[in-house]
Amino acid sequence: MLRVGVSGAAGRMGGAVAAAIGADPEFAVGGLFDPAGGQVGGMAISTEPDTIEGCDVVVEFTNPAVVMDNLATWRRMGVHAVVGTSGFTEERIEAVRTSWGGGPPNCLIVPNFSIGAVLMMRFAELAAPHFDAAEIVELHHDRKADAPSGTAAATASRIAEANPEQRRAVESSELVPGARGASIAGVPVHAVRLPGLLAHQEVLFGAAGEVLRIRHDTTDRSSFLPGVLLAVRGIGELPGVTVGLDALL
Repeated sequence: MLRVGVSGAAGRMGGAVAAAIGADPEFAVGGLFDPAGGQVGGMAISTEPDTIEGCDVVVEFTNPAVVMDNLATWRRMGVHAVVGTSGFTEERIEAVRTSWGGGPPNCLIVPNFSIGAVLMMRFAELAAPHFDAAEIVELHHDRKADAPSGTAAATASRIAEANPEQRRAVESSELVPGARGASIAGVPVHAVRLPGLLAHQEVLFGAAGEVLRIRHDTTDRSSFLPGVLLAVRGIGELPGVTVGLDALL
């Protein structure tokens, strides 16, 4: 039985992951860590990271400001790390590859645990070579810690890799800075933050006489849990640092 720790257990996703791990007969909760302390599902949350020592896997759902230090701690402990914290740009991922090195232990960075969102990114990568250009609109709740989302950044990178030349006949000048969104590898990304939203993304592809829209909507955080459990089961087979759930599907 795998012993699984949760870092960020006092947060909404961390708490949901702790409950899912506790309810699955394949796993045992090995330790819950969060500087805020507290309880989740009747289990105490330690304010000390040492509680993760001895776990086989730790699931990291924290803040972008602390995740790199946490990963260094899990690496020293020899614990596989499944990372759901957002904010992993290409530069940050490269920094993890450099600092983490080879495995075991292994590190799996997942921009989105929803199986539907993973398929959306795969479909976007498949469509990219057949259209002149693409843009991404990602929409999230107004308490999200960063923008753009990790899913949007990963999608843009995969589109750019599949179609490096984004071809537009007209490049509009910006009358207001930021009106055309941010650019990730030449793909414009627009981040919407509003109360009432959870997590949504639409990828638009344009070519002469046609537009293709690929959209995914998350309506409840429970959609992330099957992907988290899949990652916990499979991380031991993924050497070193891996990005995305695709390798396990």
